[in-house]
Amino acid sequence: MKDSLQIGLTGSASYTVTDDMSPPHLPTKVLSTPDMVRLIEMTCLTGVQEHLDDGETTVGIHVCVSHSAPAASGDEVDVSYEMTDRDRKRLVFTTRVVCGDAVVSEGTHERFVVGG
Repeated sequence: MKDSLQIGLTGSASYTVTDDMSPPHLPTKVLSTPDMVRLIEMTCLTGVQEHLDDGETTVGIHVCVSHSAPAASGDEVDVSYEMTDRDRKRLVFTTRVVCGDAVVSEGTHERFVVGG
């Protein structure tokens, strides 16, 4: 791990919700909880990758998030994180997903550094 992997690191990414991100049992195409979690994990994974040494990456080890508002197919969601704790190779992020003015999700996500 590089010295730049520090508490307070922030990042974000925007994604467009697609029909295939919707639960098949719903008549309206909206972002599913599993796909929302996938976007949160991907944002944290790619955000810290540049702060790792060659051969290192991270794996998700814990997710605790709400899913309190919908995001329809075609909508853009913004996923942001802040690394709030680091215990050796365990990284803890506070996460937030918004769609327009609506907060879709808030919570925490943990990742562990592997490889190297």
